[in-house]
Amino acid sequence: MPNSKPKLLVFIVAYNAEKTIQKVVHRVPTELLNTFETDILIIDDSSKDSTFEKSHSVSLDDTIPFRVTALYNPVNQGYGGNQKIGYRYALENHYDFVALIHGDGQYAPECLPELLEPLRTGQASAVFGSRMMTPNGALKGGMPLYKFFGNKTLTWIQNRLLGSQMSEFHSGYRLYAVSALAAIPFERNSNDFHFDTEIIVQLMIAGLKINELPIPTFYGDEVCHVNGWKYGLNVLAAAAKARLQKAGLFYDRKFDCSPPDESPYTPKLTYASPHAYAFERVKAGSRVLDIGCAGGYMGTFLATQKNCRVDGIDSFSDVEEGLEHFYRHDLNAGLPALDFRQYDYVLMLDVIEHLARPENFLDELRRALSVNPHAEFLVSTANIGYFIPRLMLLLGQFNYGKRGILDLTHTRLFTFSSFERAVEQSGFDIVEKVGVPGPFPLALGDNALSRLLVAINRLLIGISRGMFSYQIFLRIKAQPTLESLLMSATEHSARRRESLSKTS
Repeated sequence: MPNSKPKLLVFIVAYNAEKTIQKVVHRVPTELLNTFETDILIIDDSSKDSTFEKSHSVSLDDTIPFRVTALYNPVNQGYGGNQKIGYRYALENHYDFVALIHGDGQYAPECLPELLEPLRTGQASAVFGSRMMTPNGALKGGMPLYKFFGNKTLTWIQNRLLGSQMSEFHSGYRLYAVSALAAIPFERNSNDFHFDTEIIVQLMIAGLKINELPIPTFYGDEVCHVNGWKYGLNVLAAAAKARLQKAGLFYDRKFDCSPPDESPYTPKLTYASPHAYAFERVKAGSRVLDIGCAGGYMGTFLATQKNCRVDGIDSFSDVEEGLEHFYRHDLNAGLPALDFRQYDYVLMLDVIEHLARPENFLDELRRALSVNPHAEFLVSTANIGYFIPRLMLLLGQFNYGKRGILDLTHTRLFTFSSFERAVEQSGFDIVEKVGVPGPFPLALGDNALSRLLVAINRLLIGISRGMFSYQIFLRIKAQPTLESLLMSATEHSARRRESLSKTS
């Protein structure tokens, strides 16, 4: 009969731990075998002492009821790099859970049964043992005062940056569902000590639940290999990068682990945005074509709030019911065959930068709209001249991401002048041009700070539209084509000649 118990790997990272490694193995509770098929993995990260020899010896000890495997890294991989190898081992050997403890005995193996319970019952994807949940417990356990306040301060800042409520980001006592590790790109993380912060960030971005449970604090005579200042700067940099990536201002592949069904397209009608500006300019009761309508939320809003009749075009198949007609069509193939004389407004908001050949598309749209001199074309795009990309470029950064100006799906980037030139050369007259401030309410939430930043951004746009506009919004009209002007001249000439012949 096959074993129905879940498979648990107790993973011990070890470096220069010859005095403690065997004691740590002997402290792993045998009661784990009642619930889990349990193995122990020790990885010695190229120690300068006899850590591997002691680990190998304990793997041969018949008094230990677990299967113990000892591995040795011939080249030191660092604290984070050693973890990566252990987690890869857990994935390749099809474990259900992996529990990380340290070979120096700082984290009590006796706590494993309690810490594993939320994983076993499916209440969490990761469980961290926290030394900060018991008031003054860390100090009573011997944590130096400077480390205590450093831990508290860093955790407070990281929580503010990430919008989390962790009691401690810096515990090395960690347990994971192996399925959670499979869902995040932990192999892209640092090999240094801030690996621990990066993997927390990844779990949060992926929407995987983290539980914290209190653990005792124990500080013995182990040697600390962490450079405190470097570590502090690294963990804050990791949290800041994740926050900037969420705001669309930075991109790092290690933090690109959002759930696959998370749509990058969200309604943008509650703050200063091209969608809000377009909504203000469309008159009630109008006939509207929304090119690149995504889920159709703009059309639905116009239909419900302004009684407009809205058609939508997009390559998506899922749209809201508020559209009168929906045309599934790849815009890179050009325009679908529609009668553009029926529309009062054509919207193309945050779409043109996704096209392979936007100038060709503008040419085709101008020809389609030239038969309708009253129709207005409302179009927007990202402004690569915004001061943040300029600053990032000055710092040697040009980071594409999942959203924002440098969206990974953008194929063409414009400044104010280059976009105006593209529009005018395609035969459109610009009726109105507006600089759009940054989407601070989207990045920070609709609060006093984000509203203040929008107000400041508006003032700066008044000083330099090209530098401080996050996006470009244009209201334009199609000029008559040369073909239609020639035809008009021919027709008018014929009528005038006929009039002259009658009077002569």
